[in-house]
Amino acid sequence: MAKINLLPWREELRKQRQIDFLMFLGMGVLASIILMATVHFSIEGLIETQNNRNRFIQNEISVLDKKIKEIEALDKTKSKLLARMEVIQRLQSSRPEIVHMFDQLAKTVPEGVYLTKFNQSGKKLAIEGNAQSNTRVSAYMRSLEQSPWLKGTDLNVIRSKGVDANSFTLKVAQAKVGEPTEGK
Repeated sequence: MAKINLLPWREELRKQRQIDFLMFLGMGVLASIILMATVHFSIEGLIETQNNRNRFIQNEISVLDKKIKEIEALDKTKSKLLARMEVIQRLQSSRPEIVHMFDQLAKTVPEGVYLTKFNQSGKKLAIEGNAQSNTRVSAYMRSLEQSPWLKGTDLNVIRSKGVDANSFTLKVAQAKVGEPTEGK
């Protein structure tokens, strides 16, 4: 006799396929979730590493900014000290000039000329005085012109104060001359 299978084998096969499909679908969803979690955690780790690097760089930048401010303060102090040194050197180099200038003023005054007032503004000198005659004033001006420490004599005013008295005002500039070598 022929065997007839009356069991619902097609339904069982369909159910088995449906179970297999759902199982593969679940494994796919689970694999996707695992993959997404792995990607998420690896990206989070990369972000945390980069944030740590950024914090380190910011700390180094703040340290360097402090050093830059210190360097700027030192540069300002250095420039102030250099300016002071320059002023001191200028004063030291001009000290003999002033002595020579006063020496020349004393040596160039001829007989019959008397200085009453002396004013210095930078390298310009204003000299006021009295003389017995105009020729004495001109002799004084010539002797000032011959001095190596004075130059550019300019007579501003000459007034007669009587028979033997004339007041005068003249201007002269201080010349910059190298230190003369006397007996060296």
